[in-house]
Amino acid sequence: MEQTELMDRMKEKAGLVQALVSTVTGMEEVLGRTVGITLGQGGKTIVAPGLDPENLQRLEDLCRAAGLTVLYPPFRPHLSAIHTALTPADWAIAETGTLVLDSDSEDLRIATMLSETHVAWIPVSRIVPDTAALSARLIEKMKSGPGYLAFITGPSRTADIERVLAIGVHGPQELHILMMEEP
Repeated sequence: MEQTELMDRMKEKAGLVQALVSTVTGMEEVLGRTVGITLGQGGKTIVAPGLDPENLQRLEDLCRAAGLTVLYPPFRPHLSAIHTALTPADWAIAETGTLVLDSDSEDLRIATMLSETHVAWIPVSRIVPDTAALSARLIEKMKSGPGYLAFITGPSRTADIERVLAIGVHGPQELHILMMEEP
C-alpha cells in the first residue's frame, strides 16, 4: 500500500472512533496547531514530553505569546492542571486508526492519560498498514524487558455504566492526530 493510501486509511479509521486527523508539513505547524487547539478549548497549559530542546523552546515562545503555560516534568505535581498533551507517536496502524507509543516514561503516561486533550504527531513514514506489519518491531521491544507500550485508538471511551457511552472518563476527551509529511 502506498503512503497516500495509508494516510487516507488512517484518517478514515481514526475518524470512525472520533479522533481528529489532519496533515501537517513540519514541527512548526505541529506546535502552532497544538497552541491553537488549546486556545480554542479555553485551555491554559500544555505538556510536551519527548519534545527535543529546540522545539520545546519554540513551543515555549508560542505559548508565552498566546498566554499559555508549558508545564515541565515531573508531571506528578501537575496532575489536575494538564490541559493539552503534545506527544510523538512511535507508530500508527492504518487498519484501526491506532497510535502506538513507547510509554516507558511515567511523564509520558501521565500526559497521555490525564490531559483533557491529546495531540500526537506521527511522521507519515511510520504509518503501517496493519498490526502484522509492526509485529517484528513489537517482538524486538518485548525482548528488551519489561516496559509500557500504549495502543491508543480514539479518545478515551467507556460504556461501563449501564452501557451508556461516555467520552473522556478514563483519559483525554479529544485525540488529535497530526500526520507529518516529510521532505
